[in-house]
Amino acid sequence: MIDGISTLCIAIGLIFWLWGTWPLLGSRSVLFKLHSLSVADTLGSMAIVVGLLLQIPREWPLLILALISLAIWNTILGYVLAYCSTEDHPHD
Repeated sequence: MIDGISTLCIAIGLIFWLWGTWPLLGSRSVLFKLHSLSVADTLGSMAIVVGLLLQIPREWPLLILALISLAIWNTILGYVLAYCSTEDHPHD
């Protein structure tokens, strides 16, 4: 049962990765593309790590650290990219 749930989480993660890459082919703005990619990548990566956590629970401290790092890093990176893409910076 646990193996099935783990495989499902990993498969969902891979689907999120592919789903996030699809908007890159469209003609929308760069910010929309970056947002779609970063959200789907974060959710996909987190689903994969949860799947791994179910398969190898003895490594839970490292995998929980990976989940926290993914959430924080991708959120901050999104803000930095959005700030860098604006033309008028308030502190310049």
